[in-house]
Amino acid sequence: MEYRQLGTTDIQVSSLCLGSMTWGEQNTEAEAHAQLDCAIANGINFIDTAEMYPVPPRAETQGRTEAYIGSWLKKSGKRDELVLATKVAGRADWLPHLRGGPRLSKQHITQALNDSLSRLGTDYVDLYQLHWPERNTNYFGRLGYHHDESEDVITLEETLKAIAEHLQSGKVRHWGLSNETSWGLMKSVQHAERLGMPKPVSVQNPYNLLNRSYEVGMAECSHREHVGLLAYSPLAFGVLSGKYRQGARPAGARITLYERFKRYTGQRADAAVEAYTVLAESHGLSLTELALAFVTTRSFVTSNIIGATTLSQLEENIATHALHLSEEIIDELEKVHAEFTYPCP
Repeated sequence: MEYRQLGTTDIQVSSLCLGSMTWGEQNTEAEAHAQLDCAIANGINFIDTAEMYPVPPRAETQGRTEAYIGSWLKKSGKRDELVLATKVAGRADWLPHLRGGPRLSKQHITQALNDSLSRLGTDYVDLYQLHWPERNTNYFGRLGYHHDESEDVITLEETLKAIAEHLQSGKVRHWGLSNETSWGLMKSVQHAERLGMPKPVSVQNPYNLLNRSYEVGMAECSHREHVGLLAYSPLAFGVLSGKYRQGARPAGARITLYERFKRYTGQRADAAVEAYTVLAESHGLSLTELALAFVTTRSFVTSNIIGATTLSQLEENIATHALHLSEEIIDELEKVHAEFTYPCP
């Protein structure tokens, strides 16, 4: 397993990060613990979660994911060996079960952090992330931006002042962004410098063969500001595993179960998947191997967040960490990308 520097910190994280958002919905506590055991045994030292998990978010299950991680940490005694990341939910009136609709104010952040620490059974997190911005912008993979001057938002400066307090208290070692734009990232860096607080060390955004929008603007920010990408959805909700090809809907799979996960489906997305599948197989690779290796090996990526619902899926995903894609494969991949640059609206 390769290890990479997290921002400008002294923390080294594995090039693959274990995602957890299915734990408590599609996965039981025992299955979550088995995944953690498998990941750690294979060199992964980086675990990502969030206060709103599992997904789809429901009042009945909210917080289960962190609780499952907490019970595993208590059982294993391996807290100090891991880099543990979680997130505070951004502004969302569609999450009324979270503090009546979460905001990124000092009060909300403080309560969210304390609740996360309680569920995780730890007195600090290594990385605390703003799950999405307070302001209205094009996050969660949306491409278009529609400006709204009338919105009532908590300022970014107020949010960062709250984060700074928790950095000083030691409850948070480092902080990061998620579902953020290049404007939001650079404003965060600017505010942090003015407030005399550490700048963000990472940004967690979607990035995969069907959505390479991060390369436009954000990749340069990552390099120049040393704020690397924690890439989520590298398999595009499982679409880039090939299991949904030709209209297949396997029992128990995410897109089969939940209508909300439609971001990477559609006629052009299906055509792109077929083209990438042909490319992968022509080089003796599976579509999963091609998709994950592409993300992991990008120069602006700090860690590639993999998730699974079965151990066999997880083992297949972990095995891709050592794959190297030749220049020939990359050239052919770029030709497919040129034809299907934004296949998902």
